[in-house]
Amino acid sequence: MGAKEVLDVPLSEQAFQMLRGKILRCEYEPGEKLKMDRLQRDLGFSSSPLREALSRLAMEGLVSNDDRRGFFAAPVSLDDLREVTQLRLMLDCEALGESIEHGDDQWEANIVAAFHWLSKIEARKGDGPLTLDAEWTMRHKDFHMALLGGCRSNKLNRLSSALFDQSERYRRLSIRYRKEPRHKAAEHGQIMEVVLARHKEQAVALLHDHISRTADNVAAVLGKVSSVT
Repeated sequence: MGAKEVLDVPLSEQAFQMLRGKILRCEYEPGEKLKMDRLQRDLGFSSSPLREALSRLAMEGLVSNDDRRGFFAAPVSLDDLREVTQLRLMLDCEALGESIEHGDDQWEANIVAAFHWLSKIEARKGDGPLTLDAEWTMRHKDFHMALLGGCRSNKLNRLSSALFDQSERYRRLSIRYRKEPRHKAAEHGQIMEVVLARHKEQAVALLHDHISRTADNVAAVLGKVSSVT
């Protein structure tokens, strides 16, 4: 984004995006108090756009608000992870099925392009904690959202995107304690092939398994961390 484009974006939106990114990347720890003076120093905004950003993030579930104690980065728990996962299984599988039914040539091209960029990053990085890499994280989400891009419901796509981000927060947290990274290129490639072949039931089953397996691995790691309740 160029300087002119940044200037054209309202300060409240800039503050929202920056703060949201830091929370998703766990730069503010789950449950950590979001003190206004620290946010002003960290992000360079005045209190007004920051309060608006905090209120929006509270509506999204990434920030909790206590009238007496202020704002906190939303806590994490295994129960919340399971709820986020269950919602993803419901919404993403529905959106994928509709995408396969209604997606056009451009939808297919977007999937292939997104997989290409994701694969290039994984090949370049080699072995390592890819889920902590910002570029990989962005390309990973691009691929998943491309799969759902043929869905005609904008609301469903927005919900899927928000839930993906919430699950990404858990992945970020779990990778700190995971001994061996899990590269998912083969799973992504298999999903892409079946989706492009328009095999709806098989594709939905593969996506369901992919999301479930990721959540199970994250839960297994987080369950061993005493700070997660």
